[in-house]
Amino acid sequence: MPLKLHTPLPPLDGATEWITSPPDFKSLTEAPLLVYFWALSCHICHANLPKIQSLREEYAPKGLEVISIHCPRMKADVNVEKVRQVVEKHEFNEPVGIDNKHKVKKAFDNDYWPAYFLFDDKGSLKCRAAGQNGLSVVEPIIKKMLR
Repeated sequence: MPLKLHTPLPPLDGATEWITSPPDFKSLTEAPLLVYFWALSCHICHANLPKIQSLREEYAPKGLEVISIHCPRMKADVNVEKVRQVVEKHEFNEPVGIDNKHKVKKAFDNDYWPAYFLFDDKGSLKCRAAGQNGLSVVEPIIKKMLR
């Protein structure tokens, strides 16, 4: 069953490792938080990575936290070194969790790539969206939250 609105932030501790730096788990519910799922083999994910980085650059100074979760769609996606290369190429600054065992994916009841989950500053789900146009659903809500 999909994660419903107002659901609390699920645990992120299922990530097998963190690239860049792990999130500050204690402060995750103190600011609006965008958690997004992507995979190496997902072309839409790759097309949206620059858009996500632009979003982060615009809204992080206003309080938005961003966490990236790489969740493989197929066997070739579990190559952590290739994930690191994408992270470097796109200059990710946010924590990047590796979810090769799909534990975070299951905690979020997520079956999509890319997928976006927006939580408010109390850790309550305000929006979830997926696919090519998912960011166009999420961004107006981010703007409202950060007024």
